[in-house]
Amino acid sequence: MELKNYQNVHQMLKETVDRNTHRTAYQWFPEAGRLEGVTWGQLYEQLKQAAKSLIALGIKKDDKVNILSYTCYPWILCDFATMSIGGCTVGIYQTLLPKDIAYIVNHSDAVVLFVEDEIQLQKVLEIRKQIPHIRKVILFRGNYTGDEWVISFDKFLELGKNLPDGELEQRAKEVGPYDVAGIVYTSGTTGIPKGAMLTHDNITFTAQSARISLDVRENEETFLFLPLAHVFARICVYATLLVGAPTAITRSMDTIVEDIKITKPHWFASVPRVYEKVYAKVLGGAEAKGGLALKIFQWACKVGDQVSDLKLSKKSIPPLLGIEYALATKLVFSKIQAALGGRVRWCVSGAAPLSPQIGKFFHAAGILIVEGIGMTENTSFTNVNRYENYRFGWVGLPGPGIEQKIGEDGEILYRGRNVMKGYYKMPQETAEVLTADGWLHTGDLGEIDAENFLRVTGRKKDLIITSGGKNIAPSAIEGTLATSKYINQACVIGDRQKYLTALVTLDADNVKEYARASNIAFDVLEDLMKNPQIQQLIDSVVAEKNKEFASYESVKRVTIVPEFTIDNGMLTPTMKVKRNVVAEVYKAKIAEMYPAED
Repeated sequence: MELKNYQNVHQMLKETVDRNTHRTAYQWFPEAGRLEGVTWGQLYEQLKQAAKSLIALGIKKDDKVNILSYTCYPWILCDFATMSIGGCTVGIYQTLLPKDIAYIVNHSDAVVLFVEDEIQLQKVLEIRKQIPHIRKVILFRGNYTGDEWVISFDKFLELGKNLPDGELEQRAKEVGPYDVAGIVYTSGTTGIPKGAMLTHDNITFTAQSARISLDVRENEETFLFLPLAHVFARICVYATLLVGAPTAITRSMDTIVEDIKITKPHWFASVPRVYEKVYAKVLGGAEAKGGLALKIFQWACKVGDQVSDLKLSKKSIPPLLGIEYALATKLVFSKIQAALGGRVRWCVSGAAPLSPQIGKFFHAAGILIVEGIGMTENTSFTNVNRYENYRFGWVGLPGPGIEQKIGEDGEILYRGRNVMKGYYKMPQETAEVLTADGWLHTGDLGEIDAENFLRVTGRKKDLIITSGGKNIAPSAIEGTLATSKYINQACVIGDRQKYLTALVTLDADNVKEYARASNIAFDVLEDLMKNPQIQQLIDSVVAEKNKEFASYESVKRVTIVPEFTIDNGMLTPTMKVKRNVVAEVYKAKIAEMYPAED
């Protein structure tokens, strides 16, 4: 399939609208259990309203518009409207604190701010005096009667009702491929967030490259729950837009399980954390039942593994094994599939490494997870495994039009139309990651095989160098530890030390179940975190996982700590652990794992 040179995102959108006017574009839940939606034609009519209202608010070409909200239909609508008139969308994670919101609003030079609801509005009102350039705040849901600085979404849509449609069409014609369509701020595991400038060409090219690489079909529905402030979610939106396929949007991260059963998607994209939680729940549930149910589960997994191996080797499945697999599916795997709506053919995993063990488990259960990789600076897409050509533990082939290579120090570099224009107002930082001939330094370490498949081996900044001189990438070890049904998160420590240690958090449900079965008294999870028997349980789990590592990669000591969260500052909005913050907060506990006598 040939990659097209679109003038801008609006042109790409308009072509889809013209082809699919009466087909469903987006669906969402106005309340639990009930779906509403719009066709592509209705979307475009609403886009015209929103775009003209932005013009009425004085939004000019290159003006910045902030959206402080979790994923929802108005987010998508306002993103399209902003880009269509030459404005620049700047998403803000709804989990951020007021001070962090103020930084992005001011650094991005935004003049209009959309907010999700009254909860987010309270954050904005708290920093009102710190964001003097915001002309108007528009509330997606709810009403505010304080003053006219804040208006409802309905009132916003009325602002441009007297403007002619030609105003939008003229503005759209003036937007070029190298104009900045959006600024996406990195979630910042270290240092201050940097705003990656993504052009219209970045978006339209990447949408096409991702769409060609993935098995996105026009008659199949996707399910969206990733935050749209992260470009990973938006590329899924733009790639789906290309084929005119429908998208269903969850109500919240807390209602994914309930909503996905209703929407019954054919595919969806997620970060590894969601797959890890499903895996731990399935494993814990089977072991809790015990007896015959556990034996059937273990037999089904064994059969599924055999089928998975044959598929990976591109070999046919023997008739008898096929019969066994059909029975295993009926007795066990169909329940896992039903939990994801019952129609999922494949899923995408990105933003962090996915444990090969988890990928293999889902594959055995009849659900293919194609792992890929991307970063904010390359519009969140460079590589992905293909539906018919995949491996576990690798992030696949590069998308069409994307070049990859490994630098002299093992760093992965990319070049292509997906690479950002630069960091907004940060020329020095831009020069540090972009070479004069267009290669982007990713900070990832990896290897490329003879078939051009890429495997990521670690992060340059995260690399642990022990006192014995061993170079260790902690992410693979952490991913393996997290496959235990009793471990929720892991942060491996050991730079300039003789051996590795780890801070881990508990999987609350499974650890509580274990405690009850073992007659361990507790009131809250914190009681179990201090319990010697639970510490012994975690030590034994880690000792078993250590068998999968080289001796120098083994974790010698483990300390149980409270969960790493966005609220306590130890997790980024994209669910990455802030190692420097964790190391500082638990400095004393880490020191205890390295006694002087060692």
